[in-house]
Amino acid sequence: MPPFVPSEPTLALVTGAAHGIGAAVARAFAATGAPVALLDRDEAVREVAAELGAPAVVADVGDAEAVESAVAHVEHEAGPIGALANVAGVLRGGPVLELDDADWHTCIAVNATGVWNTGRAVGRRMHRRRSGSIVTVASNAAAVPRTGMAAYAASKAAAVALTRCLGLELAPHVRCNVVCPGSTDTPMLQASLPAGAGTEAVVEGVAEQFRVGIPLGRIAAPADVAAAVLFLSGSAARHITLQSLTVDGGAALGA
Repeated sequence: MPPFVPSEPTLALVTGAAHGIGAAVARAFAATGAPVALLDRDEAVREVAAELGAPAVVADVGDAEAVESAVAHVEHEAGPIGALANVAGVLRGGPVLELDDADWHTCIAVNATGVWNTGRAVGRRMHRRRSGSIVTVASNAAAVPRTGMAAYAASKAAAVALTRCLGLELAPHVRCNVVCPGSTDTPMLQASLPAGAGTEAVVEGVAEQFRVGIPLGRIAAPADVAAAVLFLSGSAARHITLQSLTVDGGAALGA
């Protein structure tokens, strides 16, 4: 059975769709023939949307009013949203004792409050229609401590808990699940590496940072994560809710 098989054409809204995993998720939905709408605060989302022949909205997921307006616009222009993929995310790294407060607030605003805003705006509509699926892309850092990544890890842990609670409240008609990627070949990962460094250390592990390597021996491609999002969004996962699927090549050792 294909990973995403809607019973009828189901509009998928993908946040963070301008780059990386979000763009890969949008392309994956579109490849199944499902209609898709894209949302990102980066104007580059319009380029991905043009490629897919899909509508795009430029909005910040951390702004509740902007999200409500964006969701209303998408449904007015393209129809009811049947699948929501919360992919928008930011990474601000640094030790707890040194990280700037603004970086903490940015991580929480996008990675956690963003899921709160989209989950409420789309969830209300799905609840009224008694149908839908929400998948949040979090991180394996939500369950495994990382040095220099406290703000990111905390915000992703909040996103996981929020998505599960939302799934409990929206059951039995709306399913809510989480995909937790590990290191993935995206602009976000490349920006987090030291200048001139490659991904070899990520794959091999860094003992002094208490970081285990990746047992499968490679960095994930965005399409690897997108495949998991499509699976959890589709009818093949119709009896799965409140779950987290880790896609990290074994880096979290199953934690």
